[in-house]
Amino acid sequence: MHVGLVVYGPLDGRSGGYRYDLELVRTLRAAGDEVTVVSLPERPYRKRLRDNLTVHRRFRHLDVDIILQDELCHPSLAGVNRRLDDETPVVSVVHHLDSREHNTTWSHHVRRIIETQYLHTVDAFVFNSETTRQTVAAVTDPDPSVVAYPAGDRFSSFGVPLGDEEIQSRATDGPLRVVAVGNLEPRKNVDGLLRALSRISGDWRLTVVGNAVDADYERSLRALADTLGISDRVMFTGRLSDADLAATLRRSHLFALPSYYEGFGIAALEAMGFGLPAVVSANGGASELVTHCRDGFLVDPTDVSEITDAIAPLCRNRQRLIVHSVAARDRYLEHGTWDEMGQTVREFLVSHVN
Repeated sequence: MHVGLVVYGPLDGRSGGYRYDLELVRTLRAAGDEVTVVSLPERPYRKRLRDNLTVHRRFRHLDVDIILQDELCHPSLAGVNRRLDDETPVVSVVHHLDSREHNTTWSHHVRRIIETQYLHTVDAFVFNSETTRQTVAAVTDPDPSVVAYPAGDRFSSFGVPLGDEEIQSRATDGPLRVVAVGNLEPRKNVDGLLRALSRISGDWRLTVVGNAVDADYERSLRALADTLGISDRVMFTGRLSDADLAATLRRSHLFALPSYYEGFGIAALEAMGFGLPAVVSANGGASELVTHCRDGFLVDPTDVSEITDAIAPLCRNRQRLIVHSVAARDRYLEHGTWDEMGQTVREFLVSHVN
Protein backbone atom coordinates (compact mmCIF):
# COMPACT_ATOMS: atom_id res chain seq x y z
CA MET A 1 0.00 0.00 0.00
CA HIS A 2 1.31 3.45 -0.94
CA VAL A 3 0.11 6.19 1.41
CA GLY A 4 0.41 9.95 0.92
CA LEU A 5 0.46 11.93 4.18
CA VAL A 6 -0.19 15.68 4.22
CA VAL A 7 1.17 17.65 7.19
CA TYR A 8 2.38 21.13 8.02
CA GLY A 9 6.14 21.45 8.32
CA PRO A 10 8.50 18.56 8.99
CA LEU A 11 7.22 15.27 10.35
CA ASP A 12 9.20 15.28 13.58
CA GLY A 13 8.86 14.30 17.21
CA ARG A 14 6.89 17.28 18.38
CA SER A 15 4.16 16.57 20.89
CA GLY A 16 0.48 15.99 20.24
CA GLY A 17 -0.69 15.37 16.69
CA TYR A 18 2.82 15.42 15.23
CA ARG A 19 3.83 12.57 17.51
CA TYR A 20 0.69 10.67 16.46
CA ASP A 21 1.45 11.16 12.75
CA LEU A 22 5.10 10.22 13.21
CA GLU A 23 4.29 7.00 15.04
CA LEU A 24 1.67 6.10 12.44
CA VAL A 25 4.18 6.53 9.62
CA ARG A 26 6.70 4.42 11.50
CA THR A 27 4.18 1.60 11.87
CA LEU A 28 3.11 1.75 8.23
CA ARG A 29 6.68 1.60 6.98
CA ALA A 30 7.52 -1.23 9.37
CA ALA A 31 4.62 -3.17 7.81
CA GLY A 32 6.17 -2.72 4.36
CA ASP A 33 4.00 0.18 3.16
CA GLU A 34 5.42 3.11 1.25
CA VAL A 35 4.66 6.53 2.73
CA THR A 36 5.20 9.78 0.86
CA VAL A 37 5.05 12.84 3.12
CA VAL A 38 3.70 16.02 1.55
CA SER A 39 4.92 18.87 3.75
CA LEU A 40 3.06 22.16 3.49
CA PRO A 41 4.61 25.39 4.81
CA GLU A 42 3.82 26.46 8.36
CA ARG A 43 2.70 30.07 8.22
CA PRO A 44 -0.10 32.42 9.34
CA TYR A 45 -3.69 31.34 8.75
CA ARG A 46 -4.43 33.76 5.90
CA LYS A 47 -1.41 32.57 3.95
CA ARG A 48 -2.46 28.96 4.51
CA LEU A 49 -5.72 29.75 2.73
CA ARG A 50 -3.75 30.78 -0.34
CA ASP A 51 -2.43 27.22 -0.58
CA ASN A 52 -5.79 26.22 -2.04
CA LEU A 53 -4.75 27.96 -5.26
CA THR A 54 -1.53 25.99 -5.67
CA VAL A 55 -1.45 22.83 -3.54
CA HIS A 56 -3.60 20.79 -5.95
CA ARG A 57 -0.70 20.88 -8.43
CA ARG A 58 1.42 18.88 -5.98
CA PHE A 59 -1.27 16.20 -5.87
CA ARG A 60 -1.37 15.74 -9.64
CA HIS A 61 1.80 13.66 -9.59
CA LEU A 62 1.12 11.96 -6.26
CA ASP A 63 0.57 8.37 -7.35
CA VAL A 64 -0.72 6.78 -4.14
CA ASP A 65 -3.40 4.31 -3.10
CA ILE A 66 -4.82 6.51 -0.35
CA ILE A 67 -4.29 10.06 0.94
CA LEU A 68 -4.02 10.77 4.65
CA GLN A 69 -4.45 14.40 5.68
CA ASP A 70 -3.74 15.79 9.12
CA GLU A 71 -6.90 17.78 9.82
CA LEU A 72 -4.70 20.58 11.12
CA CYS A 73 -4.01 21.31 7.44
CA HIS A 74 -7.67 22.06 6.66
CA PRO A 75 -7.12 25.77 5.78
CA SER A 76 -4.84 24.69 2.93
CA LEU A 77 -7.09 21.86 1.72
CA ALA A 78 -10.71 23.01 2.04
CA GLY A 79 -10.82 23.93 -1.64
CA VAL A 80 -8.37 21.31 -2.88
CA ASN A 81 -10.05 18.00 -2.10
CA ARG A 82 -12.96 18.62 -4.45
CA ARG A 83 -10.49 18.72 -7.34
CA LEU A 84 -8.74 15.46 -6.46
CA ASP A 85 -9.13 12.16 -8.28
CA ASP A 86 -12.34 10.56 -6.99
CA GLU A 87 -10.73 7.13 -7.24
CA THR A 88 -8.19 7.90 -4.50
CA PRO A 89 -9.76 7.86 -1.02
CA VAL A 90 -9.03 10.84 1.23
CA VAL A 91 -8.85 10.09 4.97
CA SER A 92 -8.56 12.87 7.55
CA VAL A 93 -6.66 12.27 10.79
CA VAL A 94 -8.48 14.42 13.35
CA HIS A 95 -6.72 15.30 16.61
CA HIS A 96 -9.04 18.12 17.61
CA LEU A 97 -11.11 20.70 15.79
CA ASP A 98 -9.91 24.27 15.52
CA SER A 99 -13.54 25.30 15.99
CA ARG A 100 -13.31 24.05 19.59
CA GLU A 101 -10.68 26.67 20.39
CA HIS A 102 -11.61 28.99 23.28
CA ASN A 103 -12.24 31.95 21.01
CA THR A 104 -15.33 33.99 20.12
CA THR A 105 -13.89 36.50 17.66
CA TRP A 106 -15.33 37.03 14.18
CA SER A 107 -12.22 35.44 12.66
CA HIS A 108 -12.89 32.32 14.68
CA HIS A 109 -16.36 32.04 13.16
CA VAL A 110 -14.83 32.31 9.69
CA ARG A 111 -12.37 29.55 10.58
CA ARG A 112 -15.23 27.36 11.76
CA ILE A 113 -16.95 27.72 8.37
CA ILE A 114 -13.77 26.82 6.50
CA GLU A 115 -13.10 23.84 8.74
CA THR A 116 -16.64 22.57 8.31
CA GLN A 117 -16.32 22.86 4.54
CA TYR A 118 -13.14 20.81 4.69
CA LEU A 119 -14.73 18.07 6.81
CA HIS A 120 -17.39 17.61 4.14
CA THR A 121 -14.76 16.91 1.47
CA VAL A 122 -13.12 13.79 2.93
CA ASP A 123 -14.15 10.16 2.50
CA ALA A 124 -13.31 8.76 5.95
CA PHE A 125 -11.83 9.70 9.32
CA VAL A 126 -9.28 8.55 11.87
CA PHE A 127 -10.10 9.91 15.34
CA ASN A 128 -7.81 10.03 18.36
CA SER A 129 -10.72 9.66 20.80
CA GLU A 130 -14.46 9.13 21.02
CA THR A 131 -14.73 12.76 22.12
CA THR A 132 -13.13 13.95 18.89
CA ARG A 133 -15.48 11.73 16.93
CA GLN A 134 -18.43 13.37 18.66
CA THR A 135 -17.20 16.88 17.84
CA VAL A 136 -17.01 15.98 14.16
CA ALA A 137 -20.42 14.30 14.32
CA ALA A 138 -21.84 17.68 15.34
CA VAL A 139 -20.97 19.13 11.92
CA THR A 140 -20.89 16.19 9.49
CA ASP A 141 -21.35 12.44 9.20
CA PRO A 142 -18.33 10.93 11.05
CA ASP A 143 -18.52 7.60 9.23
CA PRO A 144 -16.77 5.63 7.97
CA SER A 145 -14.24 6.08 10.73
CA VAL A 146 -12.03 4.42 13.29
CA VAL A 147 -11.02 5.55 16.77
CA ALA A 148 -7.35 4.81 17.45
CA TYR A 149 -6.15 6.17 20.79
CA PRO A 150 -2.69 7.75 21.07
CA ALA A 151 -0.14 6.01 23.26
CA GLY A 152 2.46 7.15 25.77
CA ASP A 153 5.21 4.56 25.46
CA ARG A 154 7.84 6.66 23.69
CA PHE A 155 9.77 6.87 26.99
CA SER A 156 10.00 3.11 27.49
CA SER A 157 13.76 3.24 26.94
CA PHE A 158 14.03 5.63 29.91
CA GLY A 159 12.80 3.11 32.46
CA VAL A 160 9.09 3.81 32.13
CA PRO A 161 6.83 2.80 33.77
CA LEU A 162 8.30 3.66 37.18
CA GLY A 163 8.16 1.15 40.01
CA ASP A 164 6.37 1.57 43.32
CA GLU A 165 9.56 2.14 45.31
CA GLU A 166 10.76 5.03 43.16
CA ILE A 167 7.31 6.65 43.18
CA GLN A 168 7.06 6.39 46.96
CA SER A 169 10.55 7.74 47.70
CA ARG A 170 10.09 10.66 45.30
CA ALA A 171 6.75 11.72 46.83
CA THR A 172 8.28 13.05 50.06
CA ASP A 173 11.24 14.75 48.37
CA GLY A 174 11.17 18.56 48.51
CA PRO A 175 8.40 20.93 47.39
CA LEU A 176 5.53 19.68 45.23
CA ARG A 177 7.00 19.73 41.73
CA VAL A 178 4.33 20.40 39.10
CA VAL A 179 5.03 20.08 35.37
CA ALA A 180 3.00 21.35 32.41
CA VAL A 181 3.90 20.09 28.93
CA GLY A 182 2.45 21.60 25.76
CA ASN A 183 2.85 24.36 23.21
CA LEU A 184 2.49 27.78 24.82
CA GLU A 185 -0.77 29.10 23.38
CA PRO A 186 -3.92 30.45 25.03
CA ARG A 187 -5.83 27.17 24.56
CA LYS A 188 -3.48 25.44 27.01
CA ASN A 189 -4.58 27.77 29.83
CA VAL A 190 -1.22 27.95 31.56
CA ASP A 191 -2.34 31.35 32.85
CA GLY A 192 -5.19 29.65 34.69
CA LEU A 193 -2.70 27.20 36.18
CA LEU A 194 -0.48 30.06 37.38
CA ARG A 195 -3.41 31.77 39.06
CA ALA A 196 -4.45 28.52 40.72
CA LEU A 197 -0.97 27.79 42.04
CA SER A 198 -0.58 31.32 43.37
CA ARG A 199 -3.42 30.57 45.82
CA ILE A 200 -1.66 27.58 47.36
CA SER A 201 0.10 28.37 50.62
CA GLY A 202 2.26 25.24 50.61
CA ASP A 203 5.66 24.87 48.97
CA TRP A 204 5.54 24.11 45.25
CA ARG A 205 7.47 24.61 41.99
CA LEU A 206 6.20 24.69 38.40
CA THR A 207 8.12 23.72 35.27
CA VAL A 208 6.50 24.73 31.97
CA VAL A 209 7.80 22.74 28.99
CA GLY A 210 6.87 23.65 25.42
CA ASN A 211 7.45 25.81 22.37
CA ALA A 212 6.28 29.40 22.50
CA VAL A 213 4.07 29.11 19.41
CA ASP A 214 2.39 32.33 20.56
CA ALA A 215 5.18 34.70 21.62
CA ASP A 216 2.75 37.29 22.99
CA TYR A 217 1.15 34.64 25.17
CA GLU A 218 4.50 33.52 26.53
CA ARG A 219 5.38 37.10 27.45
CA SER A 220 2.02 37.50 29.14
CA LEU A 221 2.67 34.36 31.21
CA ARG A 222 6.01 35.68 32.44
CA ALA A 223 4.40 39.03 33.27
CA LEU A 224 1.56 37.27 35.09
CA ALA A 225 4.01 35.23 37.18
CA ASP A 226 5.71 38.50 38.16
CA THR A 227 2.40 40.14 39.02
CA LEU A 228 1.32 37.18 41.14
CA GLY A 229 4.67 37.19 42.94
CA ILE A 230 5.52 33.60 41.97
CA SER A 231 8.15 34.10 39.26
CA ASP A 232 10.82 32.61 41.52
CA ARG A 233 8.86 29.34 41.61
CA VAL A 234 8.10 29.07 37.88
CA MET A 235 10.55 27.95 35.18
CA PHE A 236 9.94 28.07 31.43
CA THR A 237 12.22 25.61 29.62
CA GLY A 238 11.05 25.79 26.02
CA ARG A 239 10.97 22.54 24.09
CA LEU A 240 13.15 19.77 25.55
CA SER A 241 14.80 16.71 24.04
CA ASP A 242 13.23 13.38 24.91
CA ALA A 243 16.03 12.68 27.38
CA ASP A 244 15.65 16.03 29.15
CA LEU A 245 11.86 15.78 29.17
CA ALA A 246 12.07 12.27 30.62
CA ALA A 247 14.40 13.54 33.35
CA THR A 248 11.99 16.41 34.12
CA LEU A 249 8.99 14.10 34.35
CA ARG A 250 10.93 11.62 36.47
CA ARG A 251 11.69 14.19 39.18
CA SER A 252 8.22 15.79 39.10
CA HIS A 253 5.25 14.88 41.29
CA LEU A 254 2.24 16.10 39.34
CA PHE A 255 1.22 16.88 35.75
CA ALA A 256 -1.14 19.84 35.32
CA LEU A 257 -2.46 21.32 32.09
CA PRO A 258 -6.10 22.46 32.40
CA SER A 259 -6.54 23.27 28.71
CA TYR A 260 -9.78 24.73 27.47
CA TYR A 261 -9.97 21.73 25.15
CA GLU A 262 -7.87 18.69 24.23
CA GLY A 263 -8.79 15.99 21.74
CA PHE A 264 -7.09 13.46 24.03
CA GLY A 265 -3.95 14.50 25.91
CA ILE A 266 -0.83 12.54 24.94
CA ALA A 267 1.41 14.53 27.28
CA ALA A 268 -0.78 13.61 30.25
CA LEU A 269 -0.63 9.91 29.35
CA GLU A 270 3.16 10.04 29.01
CA ALA A 271 3.41 11.71 32.41
CA MET A 272 1.24 9.02 33.99
CA GLY A 273 3.87 6.47 32.99
CA PHE A 274 6.20 8.34 35.35
CA GLY A 275 3.62 8.04 38.11
CA LEU A 276 2.32 11.60 37.81
CA PRO A 277 -1.39 12.13 38.52
CA ALA A 278 -2.86 14.40 35.84
CA VAL A 279 -4.84 17.58 36.52
CA VAL A 280 -6.59 18.14 33.21
CA SER A 281 -9.71 19.66 31.75
CA ALA A 282 -13.05 17.90 32.01
CA ASN A 283 -13.72 19.35 28.54
CA GLY A 284 -12.44 17.02 25.85
CA GLY A 285 -10.87 13.63 25.46
CA ALA A 286 -8.91 13.64 28.71
CA SER A 287 -12.07 12.35 30.40
CA GLU A 288 -11.50 9.11 28.47
CA LEU A 289 -8.05 8.80 30.06
CA VAL A 290 -8.30 10.19 33.60
CA THR A 291 -10.61 8.83 36.27
CA HIS A 292 -11.46 11.74 38.56
CA CYS A 293 -10.00 11.49 42.08
CA ARG A 294 -8.25 8.20 41.29
CA ASP A 295 -5.40 8.65 38.83
CA GLY A 296 -5.90 12.37 38.36
CA PHE A 297 -8.44 15.18 38.48
CA LEU A 298 -10.88 16.52 35.88
CA VAL A 299 -11.40 20.25 36.38
CA ASP A 300 -13.34 23.10 34.85
CA PRO A 301 -10.60 25.11 33.10
CA THR A 302 -12.53 28.34 33.62
CA ASP A 303 -12.72 27.84 37.41
CA VAL A 304 -9.39 28.70 39.03
CA SER A 305 -10.66 27.53 42.42
CA GLU A 306 -11.29 24.02 41.06
CA ILE A 307 -7.71 23.79 39.80
CA THR A 308 -6.40 25.01 43.17
CA ASP A 309 -8.58 22.54 45.07
CA ALA A 310 -7.23 19.65 43.00
CA ILE A 311 -3.58 20.50 43.60
CA ALA A 312 -3.44 21.93 47.13
CA PRO A 313 -4.25 18.68 49.02
CA LEU A 314 -1.38 16.89 47.25
CA CYS A 315 0.98 19.62 48.35
CA ARG A 316 0.00 19.03 52.00
CA ASN A 317 -0.56 15.27 52.04
CA ARG A 318 2.19 13.24 50.38
CA GLN A 319 0.64 9.90 51.32
CA ARG A 320 -2.38 10.90 49.30
CA LEU A 321 -0.03 11.87 46.49
CA ILE A 322 1.49 8.37 46.56
CA VAL A 323 -1.93 6.73 46.20
CA HIS A 324 -2.81 8.85 43.16
CA SER A 325 0.68 8.43 41.68
CA VAL A 326 0.55 4.63 41.78
CA ALA A 327 -2.95 4.72 40.29
CA ALA A 328 -1.70 6.97 37.47
CA ARG A 329 1.11 4.54 36.70
CA ASP A 330 -1.35 1.63 36.71
CA ARG A 331 -3.67 3.49 34.32
CA TYR A 332 -0.73 3.96 31.98
CA LEU A 333 -0.07 0.22 32.06
CA GLU A 334 -3.66 -0.47 31.00
CA HIS A 335 -3.35 1.73 27.92
CA GLY A 336 -2.36 0.51 24.46
CA THR A 337 0.94 1.12 22.66
CA TRP A 338 1.85 3.13 19.58
CA ASP A 339 2.28 -0.12 17.65
CA GLU A 340 -1.30 -1.07 18.49
CA MET A 341 -2.55 2.36 17.45
CA GLY A 342 -0.71 2.12 14.14
CA GLN A 343 -2.01 -1.36 13.42
CA THR A 344 -5.60 -0.26 14.10
CA VAL A 345 -5.27 2.61 11.63
CA ARG A 346 -3.47 0.47 9.04
CA GLU A 347 -6.24 -2.14 9.02
CA PHE A 348 -8.76 0.65 8.50
CA LEU A 349 -6.78 2.13 5.61
CA VAL A 350 -6.33 -1.23 3.91
CA SER A 351 -10.09 -1.73 3.99
CA HIS A 352 -10.53 1.52 2.03
CA VAL A 353 -7.92 0.97 -0.66
CA ASN A 354 -9.58 0.28 -4.02
